[in-house]
Amino acid sequence: MKTYKRYSAGFKEQALVKVYSRNNDQTIEMVANELNINVTTLKDWMRQSKKTGNQIASPTSKRPKDWGLEERLTALQQSYSLTGDDLNAWCRERGVFTHQLEQWKIEFCSQAEVGGSREEAQSLRALKIEKQNLERELLRKDKALAEAAALLVLQKKFRALLGGEVE
Repeated sequence: MKTYKRYSAGFKEQALVKVYSRNNDQTIEMVANELNINVTTLKDWMRQSKKTGNQIASPTSKRPKDWGLEERLTALQQSYSLTGDDLNAWCRERGVFTHQLEQWKIEFCSQAEVGGSREEAQSLRALKIEKQNLERELLRKDKALAEAAALLVLQKKFRALLGGEVE
């Protein structure tokens, strides 16, 4: 006789949120393996959530990667003082994971550091474009010089063949 594992409603909800907010490079099978549950079980939960119209885990709810910068900043501000179960409950309500909040925090901090070097990046980009244009012009002039040298050599050979009559 096979025994079936019982999952709490909170776990099912978290699993569905994770499935619907996964990256494009992650499959349902990968999420199921990560959560250590059967793929068919997870797919059944997805089917049931679509039937019941569960708003938290439905695919129509906003995925964390679709959040704008202002929404992410607001989420970081609201969740800043929360810890443990309070933070987990807050994340569940909004369909976000704590690791995503940490990633957003890191992104905001790195953008603040990079903000001062934006001018440097723009000038570097302009210099790269100028370098490409100069290389292109140099290549064109090299070809023109090679063609002129070939014409001079042909002219000398032509004069040599005619015995110097043409001058």
